[in-house]
Amino acid sequence: MKVQAIVNGTIFDGESLHEHKAVLIEGEYVVALVDSGQVPADIDESYDLEGGMLIPGFIDLQVNGGGGVLFTAAPTVESLRTIGAAHRQYGTTGFLPTLITTRFDVMRTAVSAVAQAIKIGVPGVLGLHLEGPFLSAKRKGVHDAGKFCQLDEAGFHILTSLQRGSTVVTLAPELTSPEMISRLVERGVIVCGGHSGATYAETRDALQHGLSGFTHLYNAMTPLQSREPGMVGAALEDDDSWFGIIADGHHMHPAAFSIAVAAKKRGGALLVTDAMPTVGSSETSFVLDGKAIVASEGRVTDAVGALAGSDLDMLSAVNNAAKFAHLDWFEAVRMASSYPAKALGLERELGAISPGFRASFLALDRERHISASWVDGIRA
Repeated sequence: MKVQAIVNGTIFDGESLHEHKAVLIEGEYVVALVDSGQVPADIDESYDLEGGMLIPGFIDLQVNGGGGVLFTAAPTVESLRTIGAAHRQYGTTGFLPTLITTRFDVMRTAVSAVAQAIKIGVPGVLGLHLEGPFLSAKRKGVHDAGKFCQLDEAGFHILTSLQRGSTVVTLAPELTSPEMISRLVERGVIVCGGHSGATYAETRDALQHGLSGFTHLYNAMTPLQSREPGMVGAALEDDDSWFGIIADGHHMHPAAFSIAVAAKKRGGALLVTDAMPTVGSSETSFVLDGKAIVASEGRVTDAVGALAGSDLDMLSAVNNAAKFAHLDWFEAVRMASSYPAKALGLERELGAISPGFRASFLALDRERHISASWVDGIRA
């Protein structure tokens, strides 16, 4: 099995910085962090950081598209390759392709494509995020409310049908039962609240029945108010759940971003991009449900100016998060790596550079630009 060494730089293992250390990889996994002078002479390949840094790869739980491809419009293995490659250049080494509200037959096709992609090892695919169609028309955002429906047994079967990787579902908890949420969780589905008109009490009830995350905090959910804390208030208050948050400066004011991160228990705020096909592409427009969507000056909007996902990449999200919330830059890195890994239950596999973990990480130069990436031991 191929043995690699990464040498001559600083190692951020997910918690601490290490100087004068080297990382040894065997096959897909990290096998050791050793002193620089203890690198074996018979390794197969060495990568020189040239005084730069090695950090854990980013994990994005909400990727609608990239490289000119919208996953909902083309739910295929080839689309997943293209999307993954587009985001990898910005540091994303693991992602959940995200299916925007669509018909059940398209959902089934997407599940099959993701299962096949994981089986054959398409780089970075960790599972599937199904954002809809079990959402509220009152908080629909850019989703097609004409495709919304109740979560019945046919829907339950689709949501629980992916046998490989993680499944995240975003739903409006007030439109289903607490018992249905519990059933999904018992089958291994990670249930998030979003595109919802749920009250604070309804959200708390859903949390007690297994809801564990919130999709793009602030956006398309009931706001925090003095007499009705809403879904936002429940998300900020609860210590056992997490929320995804979009650090692009358009989905919320930087001050609102900072307040949310400060209010949440450490590890509960996760960076997501909600990226659309324009990321990693020269194209500035695409079609969603027959509507023209345009990216301009960092915003992605429909014809009436409503936000429709983002033009954000993960490295930019990390840098923005550190700036908006006055964070240590390495804490922003955790928000894009170790915290998402934990949300998926993969904290013993991803999000850190440690023996036994999958070798998925990033080489940065002295200016913190990405110079190389590894996914399961394979460098690009």
